[in-house]
Amino acid sequence: MKEYMFLFRGGDSVTMKQSPEKWQAHMQRWGAWMGALANEGKFVGAQPLSREGKHVIGTKKAVTDGPFIEGKEVIGGYMICKASSFEEAMEISKGCPILEFETGVVEVREITEMA
Repeated sequence: MKEYMFLFRGGDSVTMKQSPEKWQAHMQRWGAWMGALANEGKFVGAQPLSREGKHVIGTKKAVTDGPFIEGKEVIGGYMICKASSFEEAMEISKGCPILEFETGVVEVREITEMA
């Protein structure tokens, strides 16, 4: 099996956090989705990411504030899973709870081995 990274963008966490019940139910769906993958031996790991960050740029290693992009483009977290093919990884990604929101995006990338 190969490993794939899912990068989670968008969603509507601001609205969800206004209602603790909705937020809790949404987070339970995340737990159920990842738990099912773990039971299948396909879950490797996952973590949310802070909205704050900095960029280190170029040969001078200039540090700038960031990311300054639209909320729907901010990477909010990631997950690594195992799948037998890219197509299977794409099918797994379709179960992600972030897709409950119109602005939710899952970017699927194969993790390649270093030469």
